[in-house]
Amino acid sequence: MSSRNGWLVCIFACASLAASNVGAQTAVQADAAPMLEEIMVTAQKRSESLSNVPMSITAATGEQLEKLGITQVSDLQKIVPSFSYQPSYLGTPVYTLRGVGFQNPSVAAPPAVSVYLDQVPLPYPTETRGVGLDLERVEVLQGPQGTLFGQNSTGGAVNYIAHKPTSILSGGMEVGVANYDAYNFQGFVSGPLSNTVSARVALSTDQRGDWQRSETRADTLGRRDFTSGRVLLDWAPHDRLRFELNLNGWVDKSDTQAVQFVKYAPPASAHPYTALVPALTAYQPAPDDNRIADWLPGTSYRRNDNFFQSSLRGDWEIFPALAVTSITTYSHFKQDAPMSGDGTNVDDFFVDSRAHIDSFAQELRLSGQLADDQLKWMLGGNYAKDNSSENAFLGGLSTKNGAGSTLFYQYAVEENNQKVDTKAAFGSLDYSITRSLTFRASSRYTQSNTSFTGCLRDAGDGKLAGYFSLFASAPVGAGQCVTLDPETFAPVGLPSSELDEHNVSWRTGLDWKLTTDTLLYVNVTQGYKSGGYSTIPFLFTNQIKPVVQESLLAYEVGFKQAWFDNTLQLTGAAFYYDYSNKQLLDTVPTILGPLPGLVTIPKSRVTGGELSIAWRPLLGLTVSGGASYVDSKVIGDPPVSDPYGRSININGAPFPVTPKWQLHTNVEYDRPITAEIQGYVGAGSQYRDRSNATFGGGSEFELPSYVLLDLRAGVTKGDWRLEFWGRNVTNRNYAVNVTHFADTDSRAMGMPATYGARLAYKF
Repeated sequence: MSSRNGWLVCIFACASLAASNVGAQTAVQADAAPMLEEIMVTAQKRSESLSNVPMSITAATGEQLEKLGITQVSDLQKIVPSFSYQPSYLGTPVYTLRGVGFQNPSVAAPPAVSVYLDQVPLPYPTETRGVGLDLERVEVLQGPQGTLFGQNSTGGAVNYIAHKPTSILSGGMEVGVANYDAYNFQGFVSGPLSNTVSARVALSTDQRGDWQRSETRADTLGRRDFTSGRVLLDWAPHDRLRFELNLNGWVDKSDTQAVQFVKYAPPASAHPYTALVPALTAYQPAPDDNRIADWLPGTSYRRNDNFFQSSLRGDWEIFPALAVTSITTYSHFKQDAPMSGDGTNVDDFFVDSRAHIDSFAQELRLSGQLADDQLKWMLGGNYAKDNSSENAFLGGLSTKNGAGSTLFYQYAVEENNQKVDTKAAFGSLDYSITRSLTFRASSRYTQSNTSFTGCLRDAGDGKLAGYFSLFASAPVGAGQCVTLDPETFAPVGLPSSELDEHNVSWRTGLDWKLTTDTLLYVNVTQGYKSGGYSTIPFLFTNQIKPVVQESLLAYEVGFKQAWFDNTLQLTGAAFYYDYSNKQLLDTVPTILGPLPGLVTIPKSRVTGGELSIAWRPLLGLTVSGGASYVDSKVIGDPPVSDPYGRSININGAPFPVTPKWQLHTNVEYDRPITAEIQGYVGAGSQYRDRSNATFGGGSEFELPSYVLLDLRAGVTKGDWRLEFWGRNVTNRNYAVNVTHFADTDSRAMGMPATYGARLAYKF
């Protein structure tokens, strides 16, 4: 087949499947029969074939992730139906599956989509930045996963699996260059240290120049400086006993992303501080260019974040049908991230988010089989302890920062200190009623205690304290907490609060293996996400009220089907969610105008479906993709405000950042060029339907639909590979979030077109 014919086949296959737009989970071997490779997964904490797991899972190999440019959790939108990513106004990542996510800017906010590395938890989304290093595969589990992966996984769970140490010496390296003066390097070395010990060391650094341009002056921003590493040590003192030590971490000294100015939108304040009003009124909205933004000149926006994690896993096969597993984890995270939130070059709003988190977790589980594998069971317990502290240093001359012509502060500090203790016991049971019919059940009891202290504190110059002293029942001193009792207006010092919760999550299901190529299943699942607190300006103690845990009752039916000697795989699922107490970051009216606050939506529901396909119609050609439809709706009229603090009716409204349709495709064709050189070309696309960044707010808060197109082409010769790639090659201008804070509406944009090349070698 000629190269021209190969491209025609690719284009025809992509076009014919675009209507069903499917999702990818296959590896291609150009010199093998035209058959899709089966992927082994550990979704149920044991190794089994993906086609035999009765739940909706998207899996991809490490090689696929590299080719598709998936290096961050946020990139999973390229292959996972219904997965969404949004940065909060403080830059904290928010992950969503099937419309279930938690929009909270706090660094220590418990997620609704949990992330794991080799079943070791990364408790908070901001800690997941370096998880994409040296991977064997990734597994994304859609739907509540609380019985085996704990609370805070009501949306689903993402489990990354790292490449393990090898029994023979091996290694590899990759160098790459790209536009915006970008370059990267990654490499690994693996092999035995003794007869019983083997090791693997991996390192990556990613550097890039500025990609953002100022709207008003000759200035740039957007540098990337990110380095990560991992050391794995495997010790097998006995053929039934094995230990794995994992030391990993990263350092991020990149610039925080600047946002675009949308419009001047001051709060309805009776006595605004008006010094910046003329400049803000005259400011022009950013043009239709995703590189354009603005920020305060002469200010450093370089973050200084780092993360370290250590884990020790032990597996002991006591008997052939009985094993015990222990996983012990400690992690430490530290952040110092200055950012501009107003999208202008004037000093309206500035924040420096500083935080640290220390986490410890211990899991112990026992698993086994009975009656010739007719019965598989698991029992376990888990303990976790998280200590976090967040301080947001706020600044600026916004209209809320004064009374009349008197500026009451330039900088203030919000304190948010939390201690979370969680204990859980869990178990699962799989019983084969017949050779083809299996009943499955699992459950987890969780008890958690969250203690909180926090306040809004004067920066030390006495200005904020002096302003609050005007209406407080007692004077407030410089550097002290200014948070007041809402009834007596008395200063309360450093207020505290406590939240005790418990729940029982469960799953029951039935799956029917009609043939070796056909699986049907039905699951009913009850999941929970813990309650908690947020880092917001605590003017009054009633803002410190926590949100209680949310719950989700999910019904799902699905199928997995293979045809034509496993050259065509089709999987699908339909689901219905009954959602209670959905947690939401809302806008709460105060004497200083609308400010953020956590609320709950008592009742809501989600319905939808997913379809994915992987097809290898002929040797060398693979077409895959996925489609999801998610219809979310609020039931009733809970007391919720728009971004400006105005009460709105959201009955029947869809969830924020929840597009109804998401589609993606991936096509790759590879063929021999010579006897020693193999060539390949590929294309990937993703479509995201329109959605809203928040409840209410008007057209400014709409996130329009968009299509992104990626291209790649490369050659391999033995252990060498050279690839040329392009991301968002049409340079599509698209927004990932729109927020209102202080006096402006602003939006965060997706990356413009990027292109580059990489050279890899493995031995």
